[in-house]
Amino acid sequence: MLGVDVGGTFTDVVAVKDGRIVTTKVPTEQVNTDQSVLEGARQVGVDGSTVFNHASTVGLNAIITRRLPKIAFLTTEGHRDILDFGRTWRPLEALTDANWRRPFGDAARPLVPRYLRRGVLERVLNTGEVMIPLDEDHARQQLAVLKKCDVVGVSICLLNSYVNHAHEERLREIVHEELGDDIACSISSEVSPLAKEYGRASTTTIDVFMKLIYTGYAKRLSDGLDDLGFTGQLNFADCAAQLVARDVAMAAPFRVVFSGPAAGTVSAAHFGERIGAANLLCADVGGTSCDISVVTDGHPTVNTTFELEHDMVVNSLSTEISSLGAGGGSLISITPAGEIQVGPGSAGADPGPAAYGKGGTEPTMSDAFLLIGILDPGRFAGGTLHLDADLAREAFERLDTPLDLGQRVAYSYRMGLNNVAEGIVDISIGHGIDPRDYSLLAFGAAGPMMLPALLDETRVQSVIVPPHPGLFSALGLLSSDLVYADSRSSYQVLTPDSASSIDDVFTKMEDNLRRELGQGVEGVSFDRSFDGRLVGQTWETPFIDVPGGTLGAAQIEEMIENFHVHYKERTGNRFDALPVQGVTYRVQASVPIEKVAYTPIARRNGGAPDGGREITLRWIYGDEVKAREYDRTGLQAGDRVEGPAIIREELSTTQVCPGQVATVGEYGEIVIERN
Repeated sequence: MLGVDVGGTFTDVVAVKDGRIVTTKVPTEQVNTDQSVLEGARQVGVDGSTVFNHASTVGLNAIITRRLPKIAFLTTEGHRDILDFGRTWRPLEALTDANWRRPFGDAARPLVPRYLRRGVLERVLNTGEVMIPLDEDHARQQLAVLKKCDVVGVSICLLNSYVNHAHEERLREIVHEELGDDIACSISSEVSPLAKEYGRASTTTIDVFMKLIYTGYAKRLSDGLDDLGFTGQLNFADCAAQLVARDVAMAAPFRVVFSGPAAGTVSAAHFGERIGAANLLCADVGGTSCDISVVTDGHPTVNTTFELEHDMVVNSLSTEISSLGAGGGSLISITPAGEIQVGPGSAGADPGPAAYGKGGTEPTMSDAFLLIGILDPGRFAGGTLHLDADLAREAFERLDTPLDLGQRVAYSYRMGLNNVAEGIVDISIGHGIDPRDYSLLAFGAAGPMMLPALLDETRVQSVIVPPHPGLFSALGLLSSDLVYADSRSSYQVLTPDSASSIDDVFTKMEDNLRRELGQGVEGVSFDRSFDGRLVGQTWETPFIDVPGGTLGAAQIEEMIENFHVHYKERTGNRFDALPVQGVTYRVQASVPIEKVAYTPIARRNGGAPDGGREITLRWIYGDEVKAREYDRTGLQAGDRVEGPAIIREELSTTQVCPGQVATVGEYGEIVIERN
């Protein structure tokens, strides 16, 4: 099995061969990302592999940087500005800022400029009744304008089309008649047949972009893998890190736009189950960002939507992840007030930190860790890249501040760690959890190096460093099932009379999923749920369990009871006297596939681990401190390492701070606790 996680700085590749995990890490080519993937696959080898599971930030980076193809947006006449309005929500920090504008609005960087957003004469009521028939002549007039503008894709979202999709389907036919059969076109009633127009419009627009970006990318990747001799199945991970077959993923590629970070959370849940750690705060610290998520009772927190930017909504099930601009490549600068600032900008892989010697002139967190003594300049990235401490020192000396070198490095170190600690605490509070009931799982190349120092600041029980932390997200792609999903919106008050119509919604979705699965697939399980609300509410409570089989009066009563139980768990209140309204109904078909297996490591029969050389850590603990260096491959289950110590491995470095002790677990995990 192979798993590939394409990050902003590095592309991580993991292969499982004969029960042995083989890993590699290659720099990400920002323009031709598929070449980075293929190079990693070539290094680990693809012979005999049955699956190639892929997660990427290609689409996400295109959205963020606005390196996007020219597409058009068609909607009901009078509603062309829905993509500019969004939900009219402001972020907390902008509530009193009169100059704030949403990042994708017409005054900033719109996904679709206003002249390419056109209204079409038609109107469907929320009952599905046609109030104004589709004016095909008017639609062709609008498309004639768009044809002159050389658009390569069209997003269609008409009002109430989730109830009656006839106008959207006919409009798509007209688009192909006027603009050609090869035009990329998505309609909201297929992409996201859910209530609330803006979410449907935004999701459908993102889907068109992803079709244009990923269709060619997936073909180049597939052809390249064929050239390497790969004969298995290519899967893409969706935004909840659930695997989707390539053809299914490319039919609705909006689902894969934010797949990379979610894979780390799934990997954490899978490994946590193995070691008996059900409650985890997961922190993936790479070169560009720190992605934080929560696993409670062995299950990641999943949302029904997510945002690519503030208020840029995508209607897709997604693991809830908060990203901070804090990583090994975070740039260190001086603010106009003379203060040291870490992030949110990053040096990325090219030119990278100053110590890389690739032209970077600004200091980064990696440069700080090198000067402190935590990083070994000769063993970085498995010895493939030599770090130059003189270049790192020169970068810090260029900072415009009266502080001496030691203060510059030490304060940068503390500021960078504080950014991560604040994010972890804020996310804990937002989820209503107590960090003292959780362990902090540190992964990503920089996670084990940074996060043990936050043991006291975050108050977590322990910091756990899993095996292969630098490629742990890629391992998550080998820890998930193949999942097919569908959802539909239909506003219906849950009563015995509504049982047949709700049952019809679930039956149609399950029939569609069975057709997608095809014949001969074994072990498939169907999971039903619905998003409901008390009548009169505006927002729904998601993921309420729905019984299987035919729905009757008894099953409707069970759905109502499930809603009240779940509602009380979330809000602390229960309102049995108020009727419950179903809004969105969901079905997931899960196909179990082979997953990565962690094998126990050898246990030491007495004695202590062999320590290597003694190294010096500067500035961060006041005076210089001597620390013992260990090689992780030489550690065995039951070993205890007293801090200060540095544990090195091929693609990561773990810091054990003074006053801490690291214990090696059964599967090679390093558990760091207060001594």
